[in-house]
This record gives sequence, structure tokens and C-alpha cells, in this order.
Amino acid sequence: MNDAESIVELIPRLRRYARALTGDHAAADDLVQDTLERAWAKLHLYRRGTDLRAWLFTVMHNVYVNQLRAARPVAQLDEDMPELSQPGRESDGLELRDLDLAIRRLPPDQREVLLLVVLEDMSYDEAAGTLGIPIGTVMSRLARAREKLRAMLSGLPPGGSQLKIVK
Repeated sequence: MNDAESIVELIPRLRRYARALTGDHAAADDLVQDTLERAWAKLHLYRRGTDLRAWLFTVMHNVYVNQLRAARPVAQLDEDMPELSQPGRESDGLELRDLDLAIRRLPPDQREVLLLVVLEDMSYDEAAGTLGIPIGTVMSRLARAREKLRAMLSGLPPGGSQLKIVK
């Protein structure tokens, strides 16, 4: 299989991650298009035998960060929720909405790590390589993101879980 065919197969994963990053279908499509344009122009920099998915996610991350730095406004998430494979309880939709809102309220650096590790099923090492940060930073950002999500979803203030008594 050649590089172009491999890239085409990864487009759904790129779209899913872009949607999670931007929160908007149109902005996600634009991000994927910008990523593919950049990747195609820089394909000569890709080292064969390495993980193409991680390379494309790195390109997407860099394009996204550049867009944020250029102060392009990021559209708000619409209320579309992905369809569930089985009809859920009414509370399932509310829980998904609350989770989506909580994830969007995370700081961008924590949200990116959480989405790569949880949504895209990347290892800590792959996420570190994609974001260009040390693996320890990935682990700490992920831990902080999970702690904040737990607090937000349980109604506690972030970092305001139970006090520990130290003797």
C-alpha cells in the first residue's frame, strides 16, 4: 500500500480528533483539510517505517496550534451528539452532554492529551511524540484532566476533593 492510500484510510480518525479539538463540524473539516495539505506538501519529511498515524496527528496538532496562535475564532460545539449503537436511556444523553461540556472546559493542553490517549487510543509514548512533549508531561496532564473531569461530573470544585489528614 502506498502513502496516499494509507493517508486516505486515516482520514476518519483525523476527522474525529479534529472534531474533538475544535468542537465544530466545519472547523474540523477545515482543520483536516489544512492538515492534509500540509502533510502532502511535507510528505518527503515522513520517514518510511515509522507510524504514519502519529506523524499525521503531529502535523494536525501543529496546524491547530498555529491556528490558535493566529487568533482564529474557534466555533462553539453544536448540540449534535453521535448516534449510539443501541437506544440508550434518557439519562445517557444527559450524561454524554455533561461529559462533552466538561471535556470542552478542560485547558487545551489537558484536553489534547486526554483525547489522544482516550479517544484515539494512543500510548503515552505516542501521544508524547505527537505533541512534542516528554512522556512525564503526558502522564501529569492526563492525571490532571481526569481529576478535573471527575470533579466537574460529581459537582465538586476542581481540585476540591476530600481533604486528606496527614499525621
